[in-house]
Amino acid sequence: MKVITFGELMLRLAPEGYLRFLQADSFEATFGGGEANVSVSLANYGADSVFVSKLPKHAIGQMAVNSLRKYGVDTSKITRGGDRVGIYFLEKGASQRGSLCIYDRAHSAIAEAKKEDFDWDAIFEGADWFHFTGITPALGPNVVEICIEACKKAKEHGVKISCDLNYRGKLWTREQARAAMTEICKYVDVCISNEEDAKDVFGIEAENTDIDSGKLNKAGYESVARQLTEKFGFEKVAITLRESISANDNDWSAMLYSEGKGYYSKLYHLHIVDRVGGGDSFGGGLIYALCSGKDPQSAIEFAVAASALKHSIEGDYNFVSADEVEKLAKGSGSGRVQR
Repeated sequence: MKVITFGELMLRLAPEGYLRFLQADSFEATFGGGEANVSVSLANYGADSVFVSKLPKHAIGQMAVNSLRKYGVDTSKITRGGDRVGIYFLEKGASQRGSLCIYDRAHSAIAEAKKEDFDWDAIFEGADWFHFTGITPALGPNVVEICIEACKKAKEHGVKISCDLNYRGKLWTREQARAAMTEICKYVDVCISNEEDAKDVFGIEAENTDIDSGKLNKAGYESVARQLTEKFGFEKVAITLRESISANDNDWSAMLYSEGKGYYSKLYHLHIVDRVGGGDSFGGGLIYALCSGKDPQSAIEFAVAASALKHSIEGDYNFVSADEVEKLAKGSGSGRVQR
């Protein structure tokens, strides 16, 4: 399988452990970003994984490219140019203190990209799947246009399209998101969302569900998926269900809505090492499972197991194999030493 992802790769700067920004004397530098995280997952599963973006030619830009290349991601379609690599600062939460993310990504190379920076006909040659998130068009009206052009070209090449709504209120307003994503989602085959994104972007919400209290209503989420399907004609809608007990402990599951039926995964009780990239690892797992021909129940089990494992790994990227995910999906979740 050949999967194309498109988005921004950022430098992540984080204090050691659970230190707050105000306590930190140094920051650990790694890289990550929604679509890049998906690309790394897919490469680890053995897929032909291609990441598309725009990054500067300078040394920090090359560091970003190398962070993907060393894990087997094809970086040959990354356009080089511009002046900035986007940055985000992450303060990891603990107990009742939530994590904090501060962006410094204005005027990054991808945010100032132009349509002519990308040859989508060449990019989609031989491709099976195209994935991006709602974070990418949020970078600016020019990137909205690039995303729409990419989707049109993907359709011309017979490529399946998935999009994780991933609403980010620090990047654009709900009104801007709704206008852009309403146009973009016309081309999407598989929509990935959570209990908040569908409401924030399209005003669609599950009835009798309080996001903050973590109380879930399965019938309500099937209603959300059905409404999204009726509005855009999606083939499938995946909704992740996170029940937040604290910053360190979450219950994690998901639903895949396909052909009028909701398929629910098992529930995982997570003790979190790093939750950033958790949703992206879910997306990567779902894409791999669907491309592999798994049935809806098997696909959602694989995706949730992949994401559960990611929550145990530092950094944005999910460093697990398909075999490890399959073992967890089939019930091997005790955490015992493997000898």
